[in-house]
Amino acid sequence: MFVHGFGCGQDMWRHVAPAFEDDFRVVLFDLPGSGAAAPSTYDPVRHGSLEGYRDDVIALLDEVGLSSVVLVGHSVSAMIAVLVQIARPDLVERLVLVTPSARYLDDGSYVGGFSGSDIDELLDLMSRNHLGWQNPLAALVAGPDSPSVQDELERTFCRTRPEVAAEFAAVTFRGDNRADLPHVSVPTLVLQSREDSVAPMSAGLYVRDNVPDCELEVLETLGHCPQLTAPEETAKALRSFVGRARTERTA
Repeated sequence: MFVHGFGCGQDMWRHVAPAFEDDFRVVLFDLPGSGAAAPSTYDPVRHGSLEGYRDDVIALLDEVGLSSVVLVGHSVSAMIAVLVQIARPDLVERLVLVTPSARYLDDGSYVGGFSGSDIDELLDLMSRNHLGWQNPLAALVAGPDSPSVQDELERTFCRTRPEVAAEFAAVTFRGDNRADLPHVSVPTLVLQSREDSVAPMSAGLYVRDNVPDCELEVLETLGHCPQLTAPEETAKALRSFVGRARTERTA
């Protein structure tokens, strides 16, 4: 199961997911309020915390009758995936966290990459100018030298309803899931971009160091979306991780 990040949709996985379709049942979907999800699926109360999205993923897995899945979460959905595994360990066999951050805000010696004023300014811009925040955020997420990725992200952000985008951004950027990491109980892979202005190397290393059975692989790409900027490398790393799981089961 592939879960997309803030302001995006399942199409973000189009260069990676097909590499697994011959050998696995692949599940793609849009989070409530994102992509092509029906507007009625989003509830500002339920989705006022990541636990609401967690419960959506659990409900979907139960509905389609899947268990022991490899759950791949990008960006904020990396933490949603963590919460799913903790709440329902029977559903998740392995976790893959793509450019994760347990907390985007700097906090003492912890470097998340953003100051409180950075987040306040972004959220204020989103509330004041419904058409002015997409370009700078898309540029930050895409990273340098990726104009096509930036254009795609900006278009995707523009399709998100303004009130949903603002609420999801607040949940994303003001969240703190550091205390959840030690409770993960399955093998976990962190895929970290070499340079990422949204989830810097320090954030990926923190996740690696605080999840009990976790490894980190650095992808030689820039930006927060390696599934778009380095899809072949992303798929290769994921396939290697999943392949080791199969080997361990048959050993």
